[in-house]
Amino acid sequence: MTTRWLSPAEQRAWRSYISATSLLGDAVDRGLQAQAGMPHLYYSILAMLSEAPDRRLRMTGLAELLKITRSRLTYAVSRLENDGTVRREGCPSDRRGQVAVLTDEGMAVLERAAPGHVETVRSVLFDQLTAEEVGQLEEICRKVTRAIEGENARPCGEDLPWRRRSSTP
Repeated sequence: MTTRWLSPAEQRAWRSYISATSLLGDAVDRGLQAQAGMPHLYYSILAMLSEAPDRRLRMTGLAELLKITRSRLTYAVSRLENDGTVRREGCPSDRRGQVAVLTDEGMAVLERAAPGHVETVRSVLFDQLTAEEVGQLEEICRKVTRAIEGENARPCGEDLPWRRRSSTP
């Protein structure tokens, strides 16, 4: 098999992408820690649950939405349960499954954290882009997502994070 090395332009784009996503993740995480005392993952769990019917989702579905391992989600939800922001219930349609439920306290925490989170995301990402670039960013991200988890995905699609039991590859 011949290695298809990155061109200089592809190498620059790749390194820019890695730098930007690392810095963006850090900025969002630091902002949420400072403003709401929680990491971005915990905020994302609360946000996903807030948008779900009856503020509840099966744990496996929530892991898929968040693109994380089930074990990482279980740990995070346990911490959120200790804070009273989420509770787990048995799944009525599958005795082995569990459902994560956003509590009223969790909704209140999310409502307090959301304005600061949105301002951070806006200032570090969207304020830097034109409307056309926002559309391009969405299109690029959708293409990458489809390549990884879509119908024509390479074999790595079988080992998507939410299908793994642990966070180790």
